[in-house]
Formats: sequence, structure tokens, C-alpha cells
Amino acid sequence: MTQTTTRKIDLFTLEIVKDSLIAIGDEMFLTLARTSMSPIIYEVLDFASGLTDAKGQLLTQGNGVTGFLGMLTFAVKEVIEKFGKKGQLKPGDIIIINDPYGGGGSHLSDVGLVMPIFYQGELVAFSANKAHWTEVGGKDPGSWTTDSTEIYQEGLQLPCVKLFDQGVLNQALVDIIAANVRFPDLSLGDMWAQVAALRTGEKRFNELCEKYGKEVVLASIEYLLDHGEQLARKELQKIPNGVYEAEDWIDDDGIGNGPFKVQVKITITDDEFVCDFRGSHPQVPGPVNCSVTALVSAVRAIYVGITNPSQDINDGIFRPLKILYDPKSIFSAERPAPVSTYWETMLYAADLIWKALAPVLPDRLTAGHLLSVCGVVVSGIHPDTKEPFLIVEPSAGGWGAGLGKDGENGQFCIGDGETYNVPVEVAETRYGVMVEEYSLHTDGAGAGEYRGGIGLVRSYRALSDGTTITATFGRHKYLPWGMNGGLPGSNNYVQIIKQNGEMSEPFGKCARYPLNKGDVARLVTATGGGYGNPFKRPAEKVASDVKNGYISIEQAKEKYGVIVDPEAFEVTGFTKERLEAN
Repeated sequence: MTQTTTRKIDLFTLEIVKDSLIAIGDEMFLTLARTSMSPIIYEVLDFASGLTDAKGQLLTQGNGVTGFLGMLTFAVKEVIEKFGKKGQLKPGDIIIINDPYGGGGSHLSDVGLVMPIFYQGELVAFSANKAHWTEVGGKDPGSWTTDSTEIYQEGLQLPCVKLFDQGVLNQALVDIIAANVRFPDLSLGDMWAQVAALRTGEKRFNELCEKYGKEVVLASIEYLLDHGEQLARKELQKIPNGVYEAEDWIDDDGIGNGPFKVQVKITITDDEFVCDFRGSHPQVPGPVNCSVTALVSAVRAIYVGITNPSQDINDGIFRPLKILYDPKSIFSAERPAPVSTYWETMLYAADLIWKALAPVLPDRLTAGHLLSVCGVVVSGIHPDTKEPFLIVEPSAGGWGAGLGKDGENGQFCIGDGETYNVPVEVAETRYGVMVEEYSLHTDGAGAGEYRGGIGLVRSYRALSDGTTITATFGRHKYLPWGMNGGLPGSNNYVQIIKQNGEMSEPFGKCARYPLNKGDVARLVTATGGGYGNPFKRPAEKVASDVKNGYISIEQAKEKYGVIVDPEAFEVTGFTKERLEAN
């Protein structure tokens, strides 16, 4: 599409069509959420959907999971590489892919579907989505685990193959999927929900072409991408030019190795945002490795948060972004490295950039947060129905404090974005567990002039023998970082309390930990890092925190230097340390 063609179309029409494309992405998102079979999709919203142009450039993405930002592009481009260049894409085709080292990008549980959209015989766009299936087979229920050592243990691999060929279902492939997963009704039900969302996108895009004409729609696509780039570059120029660095440590790989050093060097100019992860640890034996696609998605998420978080997402806004990495690093693993819990590393990529730039962007970036998805799989036999059940969900925790604000309590990490966990009522109705506790984790960590957001405690009591739990709670050893004199937050951990009262040591990862009837799995998430000197926090705010149960009277005195009356919750004095600091 030339600039001359674009000029012939009035700006109002371009804006209307641009917004219509975004609306199509939203409708696709709602279609998938409302027709899926699994709580991890319709309750948690662990999926993404959207449109790309004929080249695979992202146009719009309805997103539950921030960690999927950009992954649809990789899926579509792999479809183009495998089928498009040979002329093998036809109307009615739908391609399925979950290969982490290609267009799948994350782990095998996240299954992508891609549909080419034709108008009057011409390929004009793609409809795509990616959703976390409850089951894709593998050695463990739920298909992700903390102790896999190669990709082949983690489930069924779908390497960019046609699920539909010109509208005809590949029944043999469906039969293979059904035979390899533990809950075929859920997995195939979610597959059909994804198909419905793709067809919604195709229908709406063709309606747009019918209404405005193909040339206008294609011109609007070019306008949308260019407009996204212009906005991104304008915001980029507000960030101080320079070179910024950060390093951190990943706890372990789930099978006893670690910790692993990771690092980034960021170079910012008026035209480029370059993230260099070279020098980070090589890929590891356990499943915390992430692929290049996952790395790119994590970097894109924090890049958008830094530049313009309210901006609609498309590939134009990422044109100034460049990412460098070593081959076969923990950030760029290659086959057959296990990637089951890839998010434990992927999110460090975003956090490193966050940590490096927070000192120069205090109005945009806070102190460190819980970071980990804190993912949990609970499986067993329902005591009433005698049928197998499976809970797969993330956990919420505390975010870091920032300039002029306390951290948010009980929110999901940056990788999970606008998602939810399974409601207590749903968990207790559908699954063989009881939610013993769901409360704030008031450990007093993250003290500062502005305090870190508080984590949560969620406890599952097993109602039958033979229940197991698999969990990965990163940042178990290395705490959310404080900022500008604020104290670090606390760690994420899991603890098992046996029916007889015996308690395990807190741990960060486990695979298939056995629970018998009456045993409790206590899931505890971190408090975020604090901002500023704790002794500078106004005394009345400290007293209010005590009254609200966010901190104890002892913590108020020890960490903030404020003495609070235990009955009236009024300030009665200050410690010597606080008086000296002020």
C-alpha cells in the first residue's frame, strides 16, 4: 500500500476501520472465554487472541495473559514459513501449534491456533489465538511440572500442522490428541472454543472488507502500524538516553541445580530501545528454561509498560525495540531442553529491565514485586463423584511500592496480567479440596516511606487420599528488591501441614508432593519491595496500617519506629532510631 493510496482515504475512515480491527480482537477474546470448557480459560483468562496482517504483523490482541504479548506473531510467521511460501494455505485452513522452540513459544500446555483469512481469493490477514489447555499429556497431570529433564516428558508436541484443511477436520489428529491427554473433554472443548473465536475473527474481518472495501482496510492496517510506531517513538524520547544495567539470580531449576546469574544491559537512544541479555547463564537441565519467543514477549510487556501502557497493542509499537541474546542461554533455550515452567525465567527478563530503569523512571516504575506466577497443580480423585479432578492456577501476591504510592496487595505478577485465580466456590464445588484459608500475608516485609503490597495465603485441604500437588514458587531465595532506601519484600513459598500437625520446611518447588485426607497445602506469596526510608513514613499511616491488620504493633515499632496503642490504634511515641532519622 503506497502513501498515495493512503492519502486518498480520509483520516476519519482510517480511524474508524482501525478501531473496528481492535473491536474484532475484543470480540474474539470474549468468544473464546464464553465457550471454553476449562476454568483456567473461562475463570483465569489464561489465553490471548487477535489478528495479524498477511505478513504476520500483529494488529490487535485481546489479552488475558501479559506473558503472551507478541507470541501470536511468532505463531503466524511460522505458519507462513511452513505453508504460505509454498502456496499451501487455503480458505478454511486452521493450523495448530504448541512447539516452544518455534511458533508455540512458551510451553506445550499453551496451544496456538492460526487461521488464514481470505477475501475474494486473496490472503489478507490471519486470525490467531493461544490458550492454556488443562491437559496436553506428558508424565504429570496438568502437563507442566518442576522436574522434567527434556521436552518429551512434558506433553504432546504439535509442530505446526493442519487441524482443518480447507474446512475439513483432520479427525486423525483429533483422535491422537484425545488419546494422549487425561481430560479429553476439557482439552478438545477448549480447542473448539478457539476454533469458534478464529471463525469470529474471519467473519468480522470479511464484513469489514465488504463494508469499506479491501483497499481501505489494507490502508487502515498500514496506518494502524505506522501510528503505533509514531506513538512509541514519541514516548521513547521522554526516557533519558543512556546505558543501564542490572543483574539478579534465579533460585534453581527444580531438580537441584542453581542459582543462575542473569543480566541485562539496556541502551536507550531517541530511536532505539536495545536490551542485551548476553552473558546470562546457559540453558539448564531443569524446566525453568525459556525460548526466544518467551523472552521477546516478556521484554515487550515491560517495554509497553515503560513507554505507553494505555496504548493499543500492535507490531508497529515494537519497531524501536531490539533484543540481543546468546544462543542456548537460559533465556533462549533450544531443543530438547525442558521448558515446562518457562515463566520462572521469562519474567526475570522483564524484571531485569524494570530493575535497571526504575532509578531513572521513578514516576513509571516501582520496586520489585512477587515476580513468579506461583503456579499450582492439584490433582486427585473427587471424594463424592469418584472422578479425577485437576486444579491448574496461578497465585496472586504483592507488588512493589513506588514514588508517592504503596504497593498493590494481592495482584498477579507482570506475566499474568489481567487474569484471575479459581474462585473459592468453584474450587470447592468442582474439585476434591476445601479452601481452608484465603487471606493477606501480613509479614511486615517491604517496609518503606511507601510500603510494599501484601502477599496472600491460600490453603488447600485434601478431602481424599492420593491427592498430589505440584508447585513452582520462584523468588523463594532472592527477594523482591526495595528502592530508594526501601527494604526488600518477602519470599514466595509452599508449606505442607499434615493432619497430625507435622509441618514441612517451606520450599519453592515441588513435583507431585503427596497429600492424604486432611493434609493442607499452604501457598504463601511475597510482599513487594518498599520505597524510601521506612522512618520517613508518616506516623498516622503506620498507625492506620496496624489498625487495618497490614502490620503488627511489633512491626510498626521495629521497622518504622512508631509506637502504637494496641487498643485505640493511636501513635503514643517514637523509637530513638526514628527520631534520629528525622
